[in-house]
Order: sequence, then C-alpha cells, then structure tokens
Amino acid sequence: MEQQTFFSQEASAPLAARLRPQTLDEIAGQRHLLGEGKILRRLIESDHVSSMIFWGPPGVGKTTLARVIANRTKAAFIDFSAVASGIKEIRAVMQQAEDNRRYGERTIVFVDEIHRFNKAQQDAFLPFVEKGSIILIGATTENPSFEVNGALLSRCKVFVLKALQTEDLVALLTRALHDRRGFGGMHVHIEADMLEAIANFANGDARAALSTLEMVVLNGELDGDSVTVTAETLEQCTSQKSLLYDKNGEEHYNLISALHKSMRNSDPDAAVYWLARMLEAGEDPLYIARRVTRFASEDIGLADPRALEIAVAAYQACHFIGMPECTVHLTEAVVYLSLAPKSNALDVAYSRARQDALSQLAEPVPLAIRNAPTKLMKDLNYGKGYQFAHDAAEKLTNMQCLPDSLAGREYYQPTEQGVEGKFKVRLEQIREWKKRHASP
Repeated sequence: MEQQTFFSQEASAPLAARLRPQTLDEIAGQRHLLGEGKILRRLIESDHVSSMIFWGPPGVGKTTLARVIANRTKAAFIDFSAVASGIKEIRAVMQQAEDNRRYGERTIVFVDEIHRFNKAQQDAFLPFVEKGSIILIGATTENPSFEVNGALLSRCKVFVLKALQTEDLVALLTRALHDRRGFGGMHVHIEADMLEAIANFANGDARAALSTLEMVVLNGELDGDSVTVTAETLEQCTSQKSLLYDKNGEEHYNLISALHKSMRNSDPDAAVYWLARMLEAGEDPLYIARRVTRFASEDIGLADPRALEIAVAAYQACHFIGMPECTVHLTEAVVYLSLAPKSNALDVAYSRARQDALSQLAEPVPLAIRNAPTKLMKDLNYGKGYQFAHDAAEKLTNMQCLPDSLAGREYYQPTEQGVEGKFKVRLEQIREWKKRHASP
C-alpha cells in the first residue's frame, strides 16, 4: 500500500517500466475507450472518475491507466495490491479514506488483481463505496462477473480493455527505439519485419513486446556506438523457431484447420503434431481448447456424449494451470476426440433449423405451448390444449410443437455411429408413435 510516490521510476528500471505512459496520449491501443470524446477519456480528463473495473488480458494498460489517473487527479490516490494485502490492510486504508473525507478530500483506491480478494475481503470495501468514502478502481484479468462480488460489481462501471493489435505494438516498439527513456540515445538497427515479428510474438501484450525488444537490443551486435539486431539474435533471445507465426493471419487458420481435420479423420498422431506446432509457436491454449470444445459437438456429438465433457474439462484445466503444464490436458482431449466415433448430425440439424428460422421469423408459437401467466393470456387461449407428457402412460403426446407451416419437419437425423445408434432407435420409435397417434 503506497501513495502516488509508488509511481516513480528509476533509470535502471526495465524498458517496460521506463517507457510506462505518463499521459493518455502515450497509451497504446484502447482507442474505443481513450479516443477523443470517448467516455473514459472524458472522465479522466475532467477528474470525475467513479468506481470502475478495468478488465483485460495482461499487458494491455490496466495498471498504466490507473497511474495516469494518479498523475492527473486532485484526489488522494492509494495503490493497493490484492496479492499482499488482507482485511487488516483494507481497514487501515478505509480509515485513511474516512480521515480524508472529513477534510473534504476524495480518495481513489486502486486495487490491482482484485480477483485475488476473497468474498469477505471484497465485502470490506462495499460500505465505503456505497457511502462515497472511496472511489474504487479495480484491475483484473478474470471475468468480473465471476470473480467480483455482485453487490460490489453493481456499483462499478466495467471497462473492457482489449489485447493490443500488431500495429499498436509496432508503433510502441518504434517509439521505444527513439524515446530518450528507451533507446533514443543509441543507434539501434533493426528491420521493420523484426519489429512486427516481436509484436506478433507478444500476443497483444505491451509489456512482453518491450521486454523482448530490450533483450534483443542488449544482445545485439555492437559496432562502436551502434547496435545491430540480426534474425539469429531474435531467434536466440526468444527460443522460438516459429516466431513468425501470425496468430491473426493465414498460418494461424491453416494450423487450427489442420488440427480440426486431423481429429475428424481419426488421426491422433497428426492431431498431436499440429497441436504442438501451435502451442510451441505461442498460441493461446484457451483458444485451442475452445476450438476442441466446438469439435466435440460438431463432429462427434451424441455418437459419444463424453467427448464434450472431456473437452470442457481440458478447457478448465488450461484455465487453472496455463502453459506449459496444460499441454498434457489438451493432448488427452485431442487424442480422445480423434479416436471417438464421429457424427455431424447435430451440426446438420441446427443448420437445417436455422434456414427455416431465418426464412420464417414471424411464425407464431402454437397456442398450446405458449406461456399463460395472466388471466388475459388464458382468456386468449394461451396454453389451451397443452398436454403434460408426464401424465401420459408412455410419456408421449401427439401435441404439435412446431408452427403449422413447419409441421412434420425433421431436422435431426441421427447416425448409427457409437452411442448415437441408440438415440436413432429411440427417435424412430418416438416418430412412429406420433404418426400412429396423430390428430385428424
């Protein structure tokens, strides 16, 4: 817990710290929040900030924004770390804020990594936020809907910070080469495509981009007062042979396509190879886990319902422990899905239903299956003729659930692959029963 002096920088600090923006105009990216006339910029410039949460991935400017606010505000500014603080420290901060309020001074409390506070710790802030003793600014890499207590969250405006684009990072790296706080006092020779490669490798993280640039410059080839960065230096400093892998470009989509099609073709060896290619190139494991989860239903579905469970479990494991430990969890999911029986019947069913839904958006819901919570609705025959399946001996009724224009339409056509064969037999029995008992 420190006052504004916490934001002082030393000349010997890492490049990312030396180049930390002092003004809103120096912040890379986030134009949707900080562009001219945007709400967050107006709040900061007018010194009218209210309680808010900054949510976004690492290295996108959450703490930087707080420090810019600290430099501009006339309020007392207290920096607070959720990693090193507990209830005792929170109470001390709240007492200080109360003292400030008695003297007519506003207090802004910045809590970095607010998601690390448990419910009791977050609750300790709530009464002081409610009565205006403090303005709370929290920063988190986790979804605040799940990690911040609902009562506290409802009193904060959430601003979503986005991963920086490649062009934002290239501009930042270029500024670092010319700014006196960076390498402006040196003659650094580095090709433009190398800056772009560093930007791609950083995956939207400004801090990672600057740290990589600092490493390659300090390990460059010296010639008098000049430094030359070579491709070999770049590769050695990052220990990544595949540094030029563009997570937003063609190769990104080629590799995820290769993984998907290898699993679809029941080839676990190829699938594991393409998985390794992506992970070792720096791909986000959660992105791969999301695509694997989609595959579990799109290409396997009810042929093996456990496929979805395993894919979701792999995603959760990646979320819990991250790289490099989560490689084995993704491998388990990829191999299981490769060997599972395949069926795309669910994907086909939705595609067929979607076509009808888009072409017949105005089709009314049949009266029998409408909700009727009021007397007026009941008087209008909402729910009239509804048949409660549990009351029937066979748990089936002949009630029509599709609109009249689509009556009899069949979207789901199960295959006989794996467990789906059992679903096919059951569905055929149901459809046959309904034909025999159809209303005149």
